Amino acid sequence: MATEISIKNLPQGYQSIISNGKHSILGDEPIKSKGTDLGFSPPELVLAGIAMCKVATVRYIARKNEWDLRDVDAKLSQEVKRGKDGKLSTHIKVSMSIEGDLTEDQREELLKQADNCYVHRMIEGDWEIETATEEPVLAEI
Repeated sequence: MATEISIKNLPQGYQSIISNGKHSILGDEPIKSKGTDLGFSPPELVLAGIAMCKVATVRYIARKNEWDLRDVDAKLSQEVKRGKDGKLSTHIKVSMSIEGDLTEDQREELLKQADNCYVHRMIEGDWEIETATEEPVLAEI
């Protein structure tokens, strides 16, 4: 499944318009990093993707099984440490609140499925990031 994101920087701080072609959000850096703090930072965007996937997965599984699910909320935090070799190690804590008329077994199954969501599995998998530069497009007059 291919996904494409484009980003256009703005002159203030590190503000950027992030788009998937249909929807846009504002990204930025915190003030301490010389940003304007008016948008999500890159680490926040990563956490948001994980949180959205986990919550959506819980809702999907409950609907598929016709379980009485009302609200699903999640809070995520991350701690990043740099090892002696310079490699980063990230620890993410997830706290989920699942409300509904559910048995304990159903709740356990929903939490298990949340940990099996696509983005969770994706970030635990192998990554290869290839960076290339594009020549600027010159406007014709």
